[in-house]
Amino acid sequence: MAYATGMTLASRSIFPLCSRAFLCPIRVASFLCFTDKSSSSFFRRVQVHHLFSASTTCLFSSVKSSIQSTSSLETENQAVCRPNVVDILEERGLLESVTSDNLRSACSDPNVAPLKVYCGFDPTAESLHLGNLLGIIVLSWFQRCGHQAVGLIGGATGRVGDPSGKSLERPELDADTLEKNISGIKNIIIKILGQNTGDPSSSSSYLILNNYDWWKDVKMLDFLKDVGKFARVSTMMAKESVKKRLESEQGMSYTEFTYQLLQGYDFVHLFKNEGINVQIGGSDQWGNITAGTELIRKILQTEEAAYGLTFPLLLKNDGTKFGKSEDGAIWLAPSKLSPYKFYQYFFSVPDVDVIRFLKTLTFLSLDEIKILEDQMSKSGYVPNTAQIKLAEEVTRFVHGEEGLKEAIKATEALRPGTETKLDWNLIERIAEDIPSCSLPIHRVSGFSIVDVSVSAGLFESKSSARRMLKQGGIYMNNERVDDENKRVEEEDIVEGKGLVLSAGKKNKVVVRIS
Repeated sequence: MAYATGMTLASRSIFPLCSRAFLCPIRVASFLCFTDKSSSSFFRRVQVHHLFSASTTCLFSSVKSSIQSTSSLETENQAVCRPNVVDILEERGLLESVTSDNLRSACSDPNVAPLKVYCGFDPTAESLHLGNLLGIIVLSWFQRCGHQAVGLIGGATGRVGDPSGKSLERPELDADTLEKNISGIKNIIIKILGQNTGDPSSSSSYLILNNYDWWKDVKMLDFLKDVGKFARVSTMMAKESVKKRLESEQGMSYTEFTYQLLQGYDFVHLFKNEGINVQIGGSDQWGNITAGTELIRKILQTEEAAYGLTFPLLLKNDGTKFGKSEDGAIWLAPSKLSPYKFYQYFFSVPDVDVIRFLKTLTFLSLDEIKILEDQMSKSGYVPNTAQIKLAEEVTRFVHGEEGLKEAIKATEALRPGTETKLDWNLIERIAEDIPSCSLPIHRVSGFSIVDVSVSAGLFESKSSARRMLKQGGIYMNNERVDDENKRVEEEDIVEGKGLVLSAGKKNKVVVRIS
């Protein structure tokens, strides 16, 4: 799956093929003598620059409202023309490769039933992160264009671990952690995809599945007989993720080597039993996706269409991964990263990246984005206007309206010079996202703002604090301190419980009175 990240088997009860105890010691290098040079890939990789230029088949001025007025997604033939989602993805920089050009026509042909499209997510943590967000966004585009989106949680494949892009095999997770991760990821997908229907409890346009449900009873001999015989070792060895690991010092276990077959058979199962005919994933998932399309052709011997589509990885302008902060991954679960911090991450995107991210990470029209881009080059442009729009749109998509309101309120409360009046409840919420400390009242009340700032860790020395104060950069409870002799009075302490000190716009600390 674009089983975004890998994971380990929490229970040894799964079929022997996935048992680390049985397979991990076996190295893939042992199979080199069995390569079959006669095999070839059935589906060729179609690069975007080889495709004809995008031209939207249907007017896409308001996809959401048009979809809400259409009949059920289960309808075999729709009288209205669906917006061409492949064209839309290409125009917005969200299309890397497709297994067949026919997908473009199939996605908007009124005589073809709506597509069922899935993306996989392996439960390596209890939250998805920003690297997984593109998969959900692409699913949402299909959903908004009248197709059914399917989130597949890798309860089985996650126990093996996807080697794509990884230099080391992933560690095992215990059963409790695994179940917690699956539950957390499921809740995130339901919340985000459910927003498109206006009712998160309604799954008419999306579906959540767990591949452990069909893998848990599979036996090794059955797997080798029914699936393994169709796999060409030479083709498996040619996968980029496999070649890189085989060339590394760590090598690759047979367990990881089989991952592409497990993910490939997922597509077979979903195609045969659920009618799911499109798999999407990041560009690093191309090998796993084509493994599935080839197995469908060989095992099911069907001429019916099964498609694969990949999108580019989320990268900054300098080529580095987009999705890391100083504190680590940008998580999508509010329990791991508050909506405020999530909002701030996008607010801080540099100008060189912001327009591209508006196209890939939001559902704003390209015309609206072009207006923002043009404004950025004009003299009257207000700095960070585009970043504010990006932060608002992505935060709303991931955390909903309530999460966005919370993020904006906290942002205003922490802005030096703001007129937002601080109360202790708001300060407590802020304290979850910025440094805080506890000081006894006798070390705060009556002491100079310089002394308290140093005691709170805002400055390393009194001299640096005085220098910042003279420059007008010290704030207490968002009000600038202009008096070099200012002392903290009891009325400065919010509700007698604490205060917020700031040095410039970014460095802040919450001082709790202990």
